[in-house]
Amino acid sequence: MTSTDVSTAAEDSGPGGYAAARLSLLQQEARPGPSRRKALSALTDDWLNGLFTAAAGGLRGVALVAVGGYGRGELSPRSDLDLLLLHDGSAPAAGIARLADRIWYPVWDLGLDLDHSVRTLGEARRTAADDLKAQLGLLDARHLAGDLGTTAALRTTVLADWRNQAPKRLPHLRELCEERAERAGELQYLLEPDLKEARGGLRDATALRAVAASWLADAPREGLDDARRRLLDVRDALHLTTGRSTDRLALQEQDQVAAALGLLDADTLLRQVYESARTLSYAADVTWREVGRVLRSRSVRPRLRAMLPGKPPVDRSPLAEGVVEQDGEVGLARAARPERDPVLPLRAAAAAAQAGLPLSLHTVRRLAATTRPLPTPWPAEARDQLVTLLGAGRSTVPVWEALEAEGLITRLLPDWERVRCRPQRNAVHTWTVDRHLVETAVRAASLTRRVSRPDLLLVAALLHDIGKGWPGDHSVAGEIITRDVAGRLGFDRHDTAVLATLVRHHLLLVETATRRDLDDPATVRSVADVVGSQTTLELLHALTEADALATGPAAWSAWRDSLVTDLVGRVGAVLAGEEPEEPAVPAPTAEQERLAVEAYRTRGPVLALHARAETLNRDGAEDGADDAADGADTGQEPLGVELVLALPARPAQGARESYAMGVLPAVAGVLALHRLTVRTAELSGVSLPRGLDGAPRSAPAAAADDPAGVLLLNWRVAAEYGSLPQAARLRADLVRALDGSLDIRARLAERDAAYPRRRGITAPPPRVRVAPAASHHATVIEVRAQDAPGLLHRIGQALEGDGLRVRSAHVSTLGANAVDAFYVTDAGGRPLGEEEAARVAKGVEEALRG
Repeated sequence: MTSTDVSTAAEDSGPGGYAAARLSLLQQEARPGPSRRKALSALTDDWLNGLFTAAAGGLRGVALVAVGGYGRGELSPRSDLDLLLLHDGSAPAAGIARLADRIWYPVWDLGLDLDHSVRTLGEARRTAADDLKAQLGLLDARHLAGDLGTTAALRTTVLADWRNQAPKRLPHLRELCEERAERAGELQYLLEPDLKEARGGLRDATALRAVAASWLADAPREGLDDARRRLLDVRDALHLTTGRSTDRLALQEQDQVAAALGLLDADTLLRQVYESARTLSYAADVTWREVGRVLRSRSVRPRLRAMLPGKPPVDRSPLAEGVVEQDGEVGLARAARPERDPVLPLRAAAAAAQAGLPLSLHTVRRLAATTRPLPTPWPAEARDQLVTLLGAGRSTVPVWEALEAEGLITRLLPDWERVRCRPQRNAVHTWTVDRHLVETAVRAASLTRRVSRPDLLLVAALLHDIGKGWPGDHSVAGEIITRDVAGRLGFDRHDTAVLATLVRHHLLLVETATRRDLDDPATVRSVADVVGSQTTLELLHALTEADALATGPAAWSAWRDSLVTDLVGRVGAVLAGEEPEEPAVPAPTAEQERLAVEAYRTRGPVLALHARAETLNRDGAEDGADDAADGADTGQEPLGVELVLALPARPAQGARESYAMGVLPAVAGVLALHRLTVRTAELSGVSLPRGLDGAPRSAPAAAADDPAGVLLLNWRVAAEYGSLPQAARLRADLVRALDGSLDIRARLAERDAAYPRRRGITAPPPRVRVAPAASHHATVIEVRAQDAPGLLHRIGQALEGDGLRVRSAHVSTLGANAVDAFYVTDAGGRPLGEEEAARVAKGVEEALRG
């Protein structure tokens, strides 16, 4: 059935015929696209024209007008119909009301969304004057039925009003766009973007059309229509896939939408969406900048003309060789010759970023069209200008975006193409891969005073994730790419090796600091062996911080900062020639001694909670839980809350024979019940000094008979939300968990059942492995899994169910992912054999999968 046949069927059959024809049309087209939107709009036009003609009777001066998206002929499968019944005021009000009912009700009867109004031309103008959104909709008014002259008068009048009022209304429109962007985010970086409301979406495309209609400014047209069309195609497929009028591209629908569009997968879909959004966002930036320039010029020039005869002078301030500032933008000097100066694009970009000014559109396009490629290797000036551009900080971003919009970045760095607009399906990451690299350079720019080679820091920041465009481990691929790029940029062999090391091991410090025992000499030596020099160590330290800060708020904290800084200090000492000392049993602090004595006397658990950078309110604190925190309220981010727990190795008669086994799962389970997240966990046995247990010094100490007289747990925890639990409740649950009367697994299951989780993406299965050569004193079991309440409890149960002792646990949570390392020994305190360790790792993995 052709579109003409469908239209005829709709006319002949009334509303039911239109519904059947509409369904046939939506099922007929293989894929969404402009032709189907046009056909659906034409089909709907014919149906509404038939409704109007049948109901209008002898009414004159009345027209049915499509506005908004329907007015533009962009009707998606679930779009609402924006209709205006326009009249000149001569027809009886009752007749107009009857006509409206005979049009609106059939639309509602079919379940279609309808945005409708009935107005005279004067009322429409007044509404537009009061409501900017209504005025924007009327700019796309299109005649459907009735008196064509009435519609023509509306279009002419509204367009004239818009152009007359544009100097006042465009700033308001820009404010609306900025408010919407603040609310909905940037389309080019969101994992579940709103195709319409987010910055760079369809609303911005409509705003750019309105600016063009004002005749004050126009958007750069190249690629704009294609970007808009792609977003409309995605929205069409989303409507058909979900059966709903939605503009949010949710994760669970992306694979189906990609298939409907004939794309390889959801990542390919997101990349196309991001590229389209980036085109629209850049066009919006350029357009609004031009609007501001024109409006400023209009307000200044009349006064200049009154003061100066002839043409006012043009202010051009030199910024660099061949580069000038003019009217708030960076352009080329009159004598500049891009075709003879291959370094000019980088020199202009560096000058613009350092001055905090945008590159003019004309300049970027001229550079892209005429500049010759740089030789290989780059001349020193080109490399210096790249470093200067990267070191400008936040103002680097808009300049980089301008270069990228015209293809200059991929011309300078061909490997950039693989990471451009590449999504990162990890809630920890705020940005796409390419924007994350630029953001890391921005963060690194503020750390350049900490390193002796800021140029290497900035280039490493730009390249550290460049391998994510290739299969396999991105750090390994990135090292290979970096060696090639560094050679092309003109770095010598030594600097190239340093850059390759930084990229290959950019995760080394944070992973080691959060997942390994820093008191173990093997840990420190392994890092020192990789880093090799103090210069590389300081660069890696700064890169680690910049990378984490550019990733997102979940990737860096005062706690991680303190651990990494501690590790860097220890590694620096080794590189300076000091030998790391073998870990000694730490002497208990005064508080730990007090808790140990109390635990030994009461034959039960005793605990204390301490904050590190804020005051905590703990009503009813007891059993060693201080009422005041260690530090005053400084407003700084806390490093976490320290939980110190002392347990007698042999509790009161009638309880378990020993607390030594089962401590980790019991304590972890209780903390999970109280919504406390564990960051680190240290377990050790403490012997009480003679006389410290309160016995007369002449009497034998309890610890002399029982070397592990008291178990001491030193954990770092943080509240998931809300305040800390009362210490009395925490202690009571610990006692019950340790004596077996509290079924932690059942309690956690009850809580999960009471608060079911929302449906989301399917998490990958857990992975458990033995970390090779991580410690001489214990076997390190590394667990990577989806974070969930009670995860540490389940891991502890699996480990101690094999008769192992957990010496320490290093817990790291990144977004929804938990990456934990457990130092375990056998019952005699020895590391596990290779086969036994593999069996334990497999058992933990099976327990987590079950």
